[in-house]
Amino acid sequence: MSSLNLDDFTDLIERPDGGVRRDAEARRERLTVPPGSLGRLDDLGEWLAAAQGAVPVRPVERPRVVLFAGDHGIASEGVSARPAGSADRLVRAVLEGGSPVAVLARRVGVPVRVVDMALDCDPAAFPEDVVRHRVRRGSGRIDVEDALTLEEAEAAFRAGVAVADEEADSGTDLVVLGDVSVGGTTAAAVLVAALCGTDASVVTGRGGLAIDDLTWMRKCAAVRDALRRARPVLGDQLQLLATVGGADLAAMTGFLLQAAVRKLPVILDGVVAAACALVGQRIAFRAPDWWLAGHDSGEPGQAKALDRMAMEPLLDQGVKVGEGVGALLALSFVQAAASLSAELPEEPEPSKEPEPSKEPEPSKEPEEKEPEEKE
Repeated sequence: MSSLNLDDFTDLIERPDGGVRRDAEARRERLTVPPGSLGRLDDLGEWLAAAQGAVPVRPVERPRVVLFAGDHGIASEGVSARPAGSADRLVRAVLEGGSPVAVLARRVGVPVRVVDMALDCDPAAFPEDVVRHRVRRGSGRIDVEDALTLEEAEAAFRAGVAVADEEADSGTDLVVLGDVSVGGTTAAAVLVAALCGTDASVVTGRGGLAIDDLTWMRKCAAVRDALRRARPVLGDQLQLLATVGGADLAAMTGFLLQAAVRKLPVILDGVVAAACALVGQRIAFRAPDWWLAGHDSGEPGQAKALDRMAMEPLLDQGVKVGEGVGALLALSFVQAAASLSAELPEEPEPSKEPEPSKEPEPSKEPEEKEPEEKE
């Protein structure tokens, strides 16, 4: 029995300040650029103002990429283009600066944090700050066994909460959230299908490396079998994460909820982040108001999850690589919205010329009539 009460998040999470948003909308009406001419940048600026509780909005100056990492046992069933247990290679590439997200983050000056939750490798392979939250070595094969024990799921969830607190306390003002995993999109598809009540084929995509048809069919079968195991535990989100999620997904869910508690905005990357957000929405319905969908990854599971949460991706550039890349590209869009909202001048109020003072007209005395001469 878990000691974690997820219902607490419903009480702890507030919506972004509606009054501040109305003030931001009113200010937008007064800017020199006509309302609506900046498209979604207008909406984003107002959303940021509400999230920050400030008008004009403050610039986003201390963003951070946070990536949760893990291996999934289901990868051993040939559902991924990558070999099972190889997520450590992806993490090493991030840490050594050779992955796409590392290159982009270096280019824009955003630090990247990797949190190992369940990599299938010796923890000594990575620095202590990467592995200190690890729950286990690899998550279970979800088509035939639980990904985690309930105790491990709670530990992973609490780790995500702790990471969110660490980021908020360190002054991070926006998080780009992604995953580094092998088999993670399969687990994400199961969560989305379970929570949206859809079939496996509707949510199963081809992943970042575009798997072939045979691999896709194996992946569909794995999602279908795991979905049968997920449905009986739909009423308990922590048990759901333990049954068909994984340590990295449980941690991401905890991170998202605590970020909403701490009023820390988050940009979601791909289908894994979207699936965790969907679980978070089931736990606390106000939480998604603090999250943005960074981009459209092309994964049907992501599209289904975002539609359920009424979120529209900021970008659609066909980026499928994962690891936070698409969401990091969207960060510049959010920063641009903040700058425009804060720095565009307001229209000067029309000057009122003083009305000329009216001098009182001199009073006219009645003219004296000359007396008429008498004949």
